[in-house]
Amino acid sequence: MNPRLRILNTLNRQAVDRPPVDLWLTPEVLAALKARTGEEDDYATFRHLGLDKIAWLCPNYQPPDGGPEQDTEADPWGVRSEEIRSGEATYHEVSGPPLEEMEEVEELEDYLYWPDPDRFDYASIRAKAERARSFEFATIGPWVSHFEVYCRMRGLENAMMDIVAEPEFLQAALDRIEAVQTRMLERFFKEMGDLVDMVLVSDDLGAQESLLMSEAHWKTFLKPRLTRWCDLIHSHGKKVFYHTDGAARALIPGLADCGIDILNPVQHICPGMDMKELKAEFGERLIFHGAVENQHVLPHGSPDDVRREVRDCLESLGAGGGYIVCSCHNAQAGTPVENILAMIETVHSWQG
Repeated sequence: MNPRLRILNTLNRQAVDRPPVDLWLTPEVLAALKARTGEEDDYATFRHLGLDKIAWLCPNYQPPDGGPEQDTEADPWGVRSEEIRSGEATYHEVSGPPLEEMEEVEELEDYLYWPDPDRFDYASIRAKAERARSFEFATIGPWVSHFEVYCRMRGLENAMMDIVAEPEFLQAALDRIEAVQTRMLERFFKEMGDLVDMVLVSDDLGAQESLLMSEAHWKTFLKPRLTRWCDLIHSHGKKVFYHTDGAARALIPGLADCGIDILNPVQHICPGMDMKELKAEFGERLIFHGAVENQHVLPHGSPDDVRREVRDCLESLGAGGGYIVCSCHNAQAGTPVENILAMIETVHSWQG
């Protein structure tokens, strides 16, 4: 059974020869895996390792010629970031939220850098999808988000305060953020056809101990928007892969009602995220992806610790199928290669 079929059968609750195993990872970890395998190509590395990699498809943005000058260091939304070094890792942190100083809804009309959905590079991402298919990998893309984009554009502190202090401004900005990405999704589906299997919707709403916003506020600002996206994605025959870190237990019934298909990353060390309880309550409605503990076990444990962790995930979330083993978010710089190999090998040998 090839990797894509193994993933798709899991999503459709059909028989597989073994559970699928994916990996989210930073560039530093990918470099270490290439060095270990002797491969130079990303997809060849994943194939060498025996991963059922879900290949990411995120189109680059091409600013229009003759339009307002686009900051070359900014993302498609006009958000600047700066490179931060921390130990072995390199990250990019928001440094210039462009909506930070706005006070009135009308100011959103004058913002020059709302992305044009027709300016994303669909041709190059189609070529990447075709290449992923040649390696028999499933695909996911593009990345779309409501509140995460808003936090980047507004700044996290302002975004959190807007929930209660400036709800009209928040709603107006979210309307624009949703509209741009809805048009981008429609164009993406037209260009990609059957080359994409899942769409990644990401709105991190859980912190380590609790939610970032109340369930009531989520229902007001985000639930109707997510429902519209799920309906759109399903109308094109794709699965909805939903990402939220942290202690998100209170939102999971609502997320399922919206129509998400896959829940990631199942950060089970957080309150309310017990794997057996989640499987018992939502196992018939949701596919789970992730869960292999990535704050302590994967980066700092021994290979035997990782094997125990993976077996625990398989015995709980994987009982009866419906689970894709993966690191709980990106394997971070410095994660031992032996631990990643232990995760993969444990799935390959699983007889449950």
